[in-house]
Amino acid sequence: MHGTGNDYVYVDVFDETVADAGTLARVVSDRHTGIGADGLILLAPAETDDADVAMIMYNADGSRAEMCGNGIRCLAAIARAHGRTDKNPMRIETDAGVKLVELRKEGARVDMGDPELDPRKIPVKLPGPRVVDAAIEVEGQSLEMTCVSMGNPHAVVYVKDVAAVDLARIGPAFEHHELFPQRVNISFAEVTDPGHVRQRTWERGSGETRACGTGACAVCVAGVLTGRTAPRLRSRLPGGELFLEWDDEGRVFMTGPVVHVFSGDWTGDGV
Repeated sequence: MHGTGNDYVYVDVFDETVADAGTLARVVSDRHTGIGADGLILLAPAETDDADVAMIMYNADGSRAEMCGNGIRCLAAIARAHGRTDKNPMRIETDAGVKLVELRKEGARVDMGDPELDPRKIPVKLPGPRVVDAAIEVEGQSLEMTCVSMGNPHAVVYVKDVAAVDLARIGPAFEHHELFPQRVNISFAEVTDPGHVRQRTWERGSGETRACGTGACAVCVAGVLTGRTAPRLRSRLPGGELFLEWDDEGRVFMTGPVVHVFSGDWTGDGV
């Protein structure tokens, strides 16, 4: 399935057994010798009474990730289609806490919760209560970044032309920069007007993806913090559009599509 081009392989472990999810993620994500995906997501029973189902997510490199905005929309659709819950909205347990997802005709709307702005909790090794337009040196370039956690760490950099960014070169260096003890996701954003941005994201553990839901949420928050954009924002990503809102109560909402590509059986390694 994919949400705005951000594609994942999904396994329903209510019925299936996955012995080594990290290995399976690496194998199935390979776009030449596997299925091809930005990672692996497992639909699992919730471990707490506060949730209806659980999402367990792995990046393409096999590392476990806390949250995926595009992935959780698709997982909600699978949970409904497989009869794992009839709730709508449904509560989905993630490594970043329980998220509320409402399935709609146009896709799904996710309550992403409050953004985390404390550098110690993002985490980023810079002082102060927030990291807003802070200087960073990457690959010989002096940039300004705003840091936000949407359950996973993000850095947002504003540029005049997002298409001109050499993301394949700067992305890995940014991801592994010494300021980020748990690595980081990086979004470059170009503001076209206060309600619209163009965005590209390098995802930690997966590389450049066609969309990043948590990254789009981080761009929405960063835009408000820096005075560049409004709290209601449409983000144009390589894979399509996402609609974001940072409401008066401090919660971020994301709405976007859900697409089922195909289903099948995997008989290869890592199961």
